[in-house]
Amino acid sequence: MLAFIAAERRELEGVLSHAEGIRKPEWPVDFARIARLNARDVVLVANGPGPSLAGRAADVVREHLGMGMDALVSVGFCGALDPALEVCEIFVATEVKDIGAARAPAIAGHAYKSGKLLSMDRVVSTPAERAVLHASGGDAVEMEAAALIARARQWDVPFYAIRVVTDTAREAFALDFNRMRDREGRFSLPKILAGAARKPVAVLPELLKLNQRSKCAAKALGDFIADARF
Repeated sequence: MLAFIAAERRELEGVLSHAEGIRKPEWPVDFARIARLNARDVVLVANGPGPSLAGRAADVVREHLGMGMDALVSVGFCGALDPALEVCEIFVATEVKDIGAARAPAIAGHAYKSGKLLSMDRVVSTPAERAVLHASGGDAVEMEAAALIARARQWDVPFYAIRVVTDTAREAFALDFNRMRDREGRFSLPKILAGAARKPVAVLPELLKLNQRSKCAAKALGDFIADARF
């Protein structure tokens, strides 16, 4: 069985639109579904951003699948560090920077970019920070892959990291999303709404833009994964 792990449910919506026989297991994570995709059994799990929550999600999947996990796939949104990456573009990691190599799925008919994925437990919010991280060798950034590749290596299963860009290297966030997380690391809706209320002119249009991009990105990611072979 293929295990796809994301931070948020919305990152998996595009994949679910291609799946069949979807059912909900009672697992101690934020979101979990078991389904069929391309005639293969898959599990799709989301448990919040960051390595701790992603690692916990992987451990739950391992507990229920045992030795039946064929591959572990880190999926979801990412931020661009490379200025050439554009919104809703697919990014397939060749490696998680400073940790190890990632595999690429077999796919035809879909354009995508590849490179080094930087995984860190914070949201990168400014063009200046993105430029520094790009200069250090990262092409895109996200928050979960480091924990997942570590699990894959420990369990000796193939690892993939397939992401879709939601913000470019040229963009800054008006809202500091690192301050919008709760004690476990999940993004807090009350904190986000409070932050938006303090700076509505700057923040509300940004949130609307991110919501629209998320829909585009989730569809692009789902279409890509539906045609990929692992």
